[in-house]
Amino acid sequence: MRILVIWVLTMLAGMVSAEGEKAGQFDYYVLSLSWSPTWCALEGEGRGSPQCDAEADFGWVMHGLWPQYHRGWPSYCRTDARQPSRALTASMEDIMGSPGLAWYQWKKHGVCSGLTPEAYFDLARRAYASVTRPAVFRKLDKPVRLPATLVEEAFLKENPGLTPDMLTITCQAGRIQEARLCLSKTLEPVPCGRDVVKDCSLKDALFDPIP
Repeated sequence: MRILVIWVLTMLAGMVSAEGEKAGQFDYYVLSLSWSPTWCALEGEGRGSPQCDAEADFGWVMHGLWPQYHRGWPSYCRTDARQPSRALTASMEDIMGSPGLAWYQWKKHGVCSGLTPEAYFDLARRAYASVTRPAVFRKLDKPVRLPATLVEEAFLKENPGLTPDMLTITCQAGRIQEARLCLSKTLEPVPCGRDVVKDCSLKDALFDPIP
């Protein structure tokens, strides 16, 4: 009996995050939008990232477009697609913050889409453009503390096609970190899997303004 329990737990754990799966076999996408000032405060400024320069003016940047299973997600999939060119990853800097992030997202997630690099980044750009990012957050001139639910409500207000089960707001180190939205393969909003909907419950999350 104990051996059976261990086997079941092992199988379930493997379903959560897989590596080396066949490209193109997934259920939906997660569009992850990162609040740039949070990333800069926690990591980017220490790295000297150009994304964090005062003149960069980044707000919600695209962290990635991630193929997702209804439970779990694939990564580092097997694919015959060629690698993206430097020019292609550099072309994503305006919405992703840096060519390096674009390259990493292709290597880990884009390869699982079953698309060529050109098609994947085109789809990612269209996904980013399909979401109205609340302008109110760009108007902040000083740090504020707010319930994470207010950020979710702002996205819902600006995107009438979304319902609360189609997005989640995450926090890191007491700060608003990301907005994650679930989209079909044709970029229509869809309900998220249970492992994606992990809303931040903070009522006083720090939200830094754009420098």
